[in-house]
Amino acid sequence: MGFVRILSELSLSSQHQPLPQRYSTAVMTIALIFGVVLCYRILEPFISSLVWSLTLAVLFAPAEKRIRRSVRSPGLSAAITLMLCGAILVAPIFFVSRALINEIIDSVDLIGSLLTGDHWQQLERKQPWLTPLMDWLSRHLDLPQLLNSATNLLGEWSAGVVQVSITTIINLLLIFYFLFYLLRDQTRIRHALARTMPLTGDEFSVLAVRVVNTIYASVYGTVAVALLQGFLAGLMFWFLGLPSPVFWGVIMGLLAIVPFLGAFIVWVPACILLALNGQWVSAIALAIWGTVVVGLIDNVIYPILVGRQLAMHSMLSFIAIVGGLIMVGAHGIILGPLIVSLSLGLLEIWRSRIDLEKPPPGQAPSV
Repeated sequence: MGFVRILSELSLSSQHQPLPQRYSTAVMTIALIFGVVLCYRILEPFISSLVWSLTLAVLFAPAEKRIRRSVRSPGLSAAITLMLCGAILVAPIFFVSRALINEIIDSVDLIGSLLTGDHWQQLERKQPWLTPLMDWLSRHLDLPQLLNSATNLLGEWSAGVVQVSITTIINLLLIFYFLFYLLRDQTRIRHALARTMPLTGDEFSVLAVRVVNTIYASVYGTVAVALLQGFLAGLMFWFLGLPSPVFWGVIMGLLAIVPFLGAFIVWVPACILLALNGQWVSAIALAIWGTVVVGLIDNVIYPILVGRQLAMHSMLSFIAIVGGLIMVGAHGIILGPLIVSLSLGLLEIWRSRIDLEKPPPGQAPSV
C-alpha cells in the first residue's frame, strides 16, 4: 500500500503534459499490437485445448441451459454438464484404445504362427503357383528375424503410445478445465467479447451465429462421414466372412473421427493377415475397397456436408478443412473452417458498411 501511495503522490505532483491525441493513439496501437503478439505466444501451447473446449461448449450449451433451469446454479449446472460430456466422450476413447491394444497383442502370436515354416509349406501345397515367390522370400528374407524385429518395433511403439497417452490425458484435463468456465461464464464471456470487438450488436450476432454454425457443421459432418466409413468397412468385412464385422465396423467408425488416423488402422492389418493366409482375392478386394471407397469418401462427402450447412462452396470448404489440418494439426478440422467462415463474415460486414456509405443513385456524394 505504501508503494501505491508513493506512485499516486508522484502522479499528482507531476507536471507532465500528455501527448497529443494522434501520437497517444499511435503509441497505444503499437503497444496493443505488441501485447497481442505476446498474448498469442502465451496462448499458443493451449490453442488446441481451447479450440476443443470451445467446440464442446457450443455443442453442450443447450444441455447446460436446460440443467441450469433445474438446479438454479451456474457452477453446479456446468459441473453436471462436464460429467455428462466426459461420460459421452471419454468412454468411447477407452473402449477403442482397449480394443486396439488387445487386438495388437493377439495379432503378434497370430502373425508368428503364420510366419512359421509349416504354414508356408501348407500354403505352397494349396497354391502351387506361389512356389517361385516362396523360394525368393526364403532366399532373401529371414522370417524369424523379421518377426523378432517386428516384435521389438511393437514394443517401442507401445512405449510411444504410453507417452502419447500421458500427453493426451493432460490435454483432456485442460479441455475440461477450460470447458467448465466456458459453460459457467458463457454470458459474461459473450458480453465481454461484444464490448471488445469493434462491431455493432447486429454485426457481432452475425459472427456469433457463424461460429456456432461452423462448429456444428464441422462436428456433425465428421461424425456423419465416420459413421458412413465404419458402415462401409464393416460391410466389406461381413461380405468377406471376416470375424466380428459389426464390432470392427464400430471401431473403424470411431477411428475415422480421429484426424490422421482412420479405418485403415484396422483394414490394412486385415489385408496383410488375409494375404499371409493365402486368401489373395479377399486381400486385394479389401485393399481396393478400403483405399478407393472407405479411404476417399471423406474427401468427397465431408466438404459437401460442411459447405452445404455453411452456404460455402465445396471446394472452399475442402481447402479450409485440409489446410487447417496441415497448418495446425488435428484441431485444424475445426479451426480451418472457423477461420474461413469468420473471414467471410467480416468481409460481408465490411462490404455492407461500404454499401451504406455510398450515396443513393442520382445523389452527389457529401463533402
